[in-house]
Amino acid sequence: MHRFALALFVSLLGTACRLPGSAPEESVIDLSYPFDADTVYWPTAEPFHLEAVFHGTTEAGFHYEANSFSAAEHGGTHLDAPCHFAEGQLTVDAIPLDDLIGPGIVVDVTEACASDRDHRVTIAELEAWEHAYQQIPPGTIVLLRTGFGRFWPDRERYMGTAARGQEAVADLHFPGLDGEAARWLVEERHIRAVGLDTASIDCGQSRTFDALRVLAAANVPILENVAQLDQLPPGGFFVMALPMKIRGGSGGPVRIAALVR
Repeated sequence: MHRFALALFVSLLGTACRLPGSAPEESVIDLSYPFDADTVYWPTAEPFHLEAVFHGTTEAGFHYEANSFSAAEHGGTHLDAPCHFAEGQLTVDAIPLDDLIGPGIVVDVTEACASDRDHRVTIAELEAWEHAYQQIPPGTIVLLRTGFGRFWPDRERYMGTAARGQEAVADLHFPGLDGEAARWLVEERHIRAVGLDTASIDCGQSRTFDALRVLAAANVPILENVAQLDQLPPGGFFVMALPMKIRGGSGGPVRIAALVR
């Protein structure tokens, strides 16, 4: 199965842009965190819970394991469907697979975010990436590296607070994407999807969720809590982000992989 997946990625990668810094050999990078008791969720959301149904030897003498799990849609490495912030837009099961598979780039804004936990990635920063490499092609999956992935799963360092409940929302501090930058990516660059290594595409202190609303209105899927962005080059790789196919869902857990060539 791994060889088949690698072959599929290699065939898709033929259309991906090659940029300076691309790895010379093909490798598959897992961009998802495992789901467990330490998985980071929004302060008001139900955390991940795994309950053993049966682990052991059956009466027939063979080993058997089965579990039940429960969690909120939005937590851990997950996808926000457009309907999450735009009425009538795509639910998670209705997002075309073509919108979740494509060439990717990483825009590194770690320096700005290190000095400002509430930083909003700007159009100027996106244009700076283009100046260094090339114009972002239509259909690109844009990943924003804030550097906050190094704090996972420490909730206080990653989100600004380890508290739970509605009162904790006011104390959230982590970077996100500026609303006008989101609009620029949609209207000027026609991106396929966007993701980042924090808990929300809008910064923790946002109360109007401008980036979410712009992207949702345009039916652009959003990937949050993306792992290991420090393992990717600026471009020259392909991304596959396949969420749990929850009918009518506003989002759900997603396994993201990148083929770096």
